[in-house]
Amino acid sequence: MTPSVAYLLSDSARLLRRAFDARMRTLGVTGPQARLLLVLGLHEGQNQGFYAEQLDVEAITLCRMLDRMEEAALIERRRDPADRRAWRVHLTEAGQALLPQLRDGVAPMVEAMLAGLDPAERERFGHLLEQVRSNLTRDLTPEVATHG
Repeated sequence: MTPSVAYLLSDSARLLRRAFDARMRTLGVTGPQARLLLVLGLHEGQNQGFYAEQLDVEAITLCRMLDRMEEAALIERRRDPADRRAWRVHLTEAGQALLPQLRDGVAPMVEAMLAGLDPAERERFGHLLEQVRSNLTRDLTPEVATHG
């Protein structure tokens, strides 16, 4: 019996995350820290809630991660001028300097993942994944049971 597409996608994501985490540990950061640094490289200066959502972690989990990364001088938190209760997250010079290494660390992993696919297949695969992601991010709010 052939595994379902959902299983294959989920298992591939699990294996990719495992490979990513192992590769990032060789650079001195955990996988989640590397993901946060890479997101910061694209969207610096957002509030902590934004990054918790991007990493799909609870706010307290992100807060602890930020504490450790601040201690390591990779990020800094700055008060949000529009909301005294909120913090904006920024890369430090050390965090900025680490970004090229993280990006370079990802490239061989992606190449290995796509081995055996020609350029046209890689492009098509990317488009297909974009469609799957788009489908999954639509507002699919389940109906609330009225007689439950």
